[in-house]
Amino acid sequence: MRAAHAPGRALHELRLVVRARWRQGVDRVRAAWFPLLQASLAAAIAFAIGRYVLDHPYPFFAPVCAWIALGFTADRSLRRVAEIAVGVAIGVGLGDALVHVIGAGPWQVALVLFVAATMARLLDRGALLTTQAGVQAMIIVGLPTIAATGGPLGRWTDALVGGAVAFLVAVLTPSDPRRHPRALASRATHEVAAVLHELARALTTQSSADAEDALVRARASQPRLDEWRETATNARELARLSPAARRHRGELVRLVASSVQLDRAMRNTRVMTRRGLALLESPTAHDLVAAGQRLEATAAAAEDLASAFGSGRDAARVREQLLHSAAALDPFAIAPDDWQVQSLVLLHRSLVVDLLEAAGEDPARARAALPPL
Repeated sequence: MRAAHAPGRALHELRLVVRARWRQGVDRVRAAWFPLLQASLAAAIAFAIGRYVLDHPYPFFAPVCAWIALGFTADRSLRRVAEIAVGVAIGVGLGDALVHVIGAGPWQVALVLFVAATMARLLDRGALLTTQAGVQAMIIVGLPTIAATGGPLGRWTDALVGGAVAFLVAVLTPSDPRRHPRALASRATHEVAAVLHELARALTTQSSADAEDALVRARASQPRLDEWRETATNARELARLSPAARRHRGELVRLVASSVQLDRAMRNTRVMTRRGLALLESPTAHDLVAAGQRLEATAAAAEDLASAFGSGRDAARVREQLLHSAAALDPFAIAPDDWQVQSLVLLHRSLVVDLLEAAGEDPARARAALPPL
């Protein structure tokens, strides 16, 4: 029966994966549309200044520098924008100057790249500055001389214009470094909760199809968790470097720690789902209703945790919910005579501990809330 429905099942799983990827893509666009608009307008302004103010026919490096320096995320720091802008200016200026003296060729590329990177390392420890200095210097050496406009230093002044416009935009549009990590934390935790709800429904209704759907969704959710961890880590570093954002460092550090715990929770969820699916497809009947009901309570707490992450409020109420859920996870009370269902409950215990730690609970207290085995 399973083999006969394999093509239809594969198509259904593909639709689930596409739907999950689409949701994640839409979320990325929602988070990035305004930074993208800012960077696009900044590039246009830089181009206009180069063309109409400096009278350069092809001010190529003005929009390039503005676009690269601003990027397309809301997690901009003035230091990062300045690093990239200065790196581009160094690479373009040095490359422009040396090309007019030594020409272009293989050994010139090596020399210009070495000198640009060395100068960048001398000026600042930032890796972005060094990378951009080297890349832009190589571009200058590789571009034909006809592309240079505005005299020997025309491309350098274009790069300065682009960097200045980018820095001005970053200064005039400061952003709360917590906003994006909070939103990603909420979405990622909602994804964990949705998988738990689906698995709980599968267990209580004895539906292996629902369990398969839950497993597909759990696997497709990993990029969202990875994006949260990466963004929260970058925001934490921004708070460490930026005096204006330093007061938020405590929450950002907690969000990074929570992202690690939620990643573990999702991995546990995937293991639980595979185990639940195996029990549902087993020729031996298993009573999974009680296990599903306990899991539904945990899923509801995960939903509340997502809301707490999104608003930035303390998750005290969520911790109480999860502590209550943990206290009910006695595998011998839930399934006295079925060791296979007991193994599923043991996986649930690990999941609840991960969620408790993600919610800010002390690890020792989280483990102590579980019934002794």
